Amino acid sequence: MRAISGLWRWRHNPLRRTTDLAEAWLALGALLLIAVAAPVAGSFVGTAAQDALQRSVRAQQQSRHLITATVVRKLGDAVPEPAPDAPLGQDPRSRVLAEWTSPDGTRQHGPALSRLTSPHPGDHFTLWTDAHGRVVARPLDSVTATTHAVLAGFGAALLTAGVVEGARRMIVWRMVRRRYARWDQAWDRAGPDWGKAGTGS
Repeated sequence: MRAISGLWRWRHNPLRRTTDLAEAWLALGALLLIAVAAPVAGSFVGTAAQDALQRSVRAQQQSRHLITATVVRKLGDAVPEPAPDAPLGQDPRSRVLAEWTSPDGTRQHGPALSRLTSPHPGDHFTLWTDAHGRVVARPLDSVTATTHAVLAGFGAALLTAGVVEGARRMIVWRMVRRRYARWDQAWDRAGPDWGKAGTGS
């Protein structure tokens, strides 16, 4: 809006310089480009991210299995770092040695993170494994994937707007530098005669 009002203000102003009009047109062009290019870029990136993440969701849901494990014994007293895929407020609380049967039927045992507050031998808890019984992170769900895709789209739109505005500011900066250089040249030419009687006559 400021670019449009700037163009109108400089339209018939006798003090208007060529660079003033160029800056106003540049601001208007940047505004229109942001209004068009930023949403298009955001939509494109968001759609691409959604497709890729939903494929990942389907692949993870097919390759990861929720199984029931049995506690053999507790490992250590320190509470481990929460798993990156654990929801807030539901962080694993204890590290245990556990046994479980993998989806391919083989018996497995090893350390695992349990949400049991005070695990005892024989207690049961669930964990995610791959087809061979190796412990893996919980699969990505569709809602989380969509949230990541939307954030990626917003990020791309903001980045596009930032690039356009940055380019506009860089061009204006160079125009101002050239204007100052021309002023310096004009002052250099007028300097020796400045203030003398008859200067400019």
